[in-house]
Amino acid sequence: MALSPIPPALAGFFRAIPKVELHCHLLGSVRRDTFTELARRADAPISADEIDAFYTRGDKPVGVLRVLRALDAWLLRTPDDLQRITREYLLDAADHGVRYAEFFWNPTGTVRSTGMAYADAQAGIARGIREAESQAGIVGRLIAAIDREADPAEAVQVARWMTEHRCDELIGLGIDYREVDRPPEMFTEAYALARQAGFRTTAHAGEFGMPWTNVRTALDLLQVDRIDHGYTVVDAPEFAQRCAESGILFTVVPTNSYYLRTLAPERWALDHPIRRMPGLGLKIHPNTDDPTLHHVTPTGAWGSMHLDFGFDIDALRGFMLNGLDGAWIDDSTRQRWRVEFEAAFDAARKALP
Repeated sequence: MALSPIPPALAGFFRAIPKVELHCHLLGSVRRDTFTELARRADAPISADEIDAFYTRGDKPVGVLRVLRALDAWLLRTPDDLQRITREYLLDAADHGVRYAEFFWNPTGTVRSTGMAYADAQAGIARGIREAESQAGIVGRLIAAIDREADPAEAVQVARWMTEHRCDELIGLGIDYREVDRPPEMFTEAYALARQAGFRTTAHAGEFGMPWTNVRTALDLLQVDRIDHGYTVVDAPEFAQRCAESGILFTVVPTNSYYLRTLAPERWALDHPIRRMPGLGLKIHPNTDDPTLHHVTPTGAWGSMHLDFGFDIDALRGFMLNGLDGAWIDDSTRQRWRVEFEAAFDAARKALP
């Protein structure tokens, strides 16, 4: 079973839906042409065939994490490189109706592999954010993300860097990379430092094959504001009810299981926990995660929620508002955008055949 193609009559609607993006990795958004250009410039030990494999999601796609590591190890050499890929990601997102994006960047890998100072790298990303807003009106905000495969002491260093080098574009701390054998409690100190410094927090937890208790730990011990993925929460209905009552937002990724082959190809959308989450009262919001590597746009992600997962148009409207509720914006902006988003959504809906 493949991703459903979006009929032309619906494509304009899914593109026109005003969107926020709350779960996207900067290094997973790099355009293929940009990746190729950077690889050639660096004379990186990556062949053209390997690049083709990176950007081909066939029966046995190359793991996304391998691509992200390659970017840090060989391709991203200067703050201007980070500025470029940030600008390009945000402009691409804006072209699909995204008006506000909070995206992840892992400072540990960048600093360790490239030799760039944290402050310089972050400044490059901030410049890219400002350029994209000037060119397309999209508002971008940065979430520094812990590399959970690294030593927890490096996570503490990330939190300290954030505190020492504040800027308007940096708003929170997250955590990603492989969750296996790297439970949330390993990073308690880093999260405490970030919260004390006034940053918002989120965490990848409870992804495929990982226990639902990781979600509980992220909420109770790390005290995060929202959860990224969190699918195994459906295995614990009583805990899911608690999450529903608290209004915690789960930033889900409809294409994730399809491209990572964590579910059978013929069953990926039928068996995905996303289908069950709203029925448990959980607030969810769809995102792209690694858009260029997963071959998905924001238009495609929202289309998949309807065409593959079966959520109706009213449900999509609710997911849109969930995103606004979970975004790290001030309340006056939230209320203003809510009025604007609802009007734009309803206008797009009226234009449907």
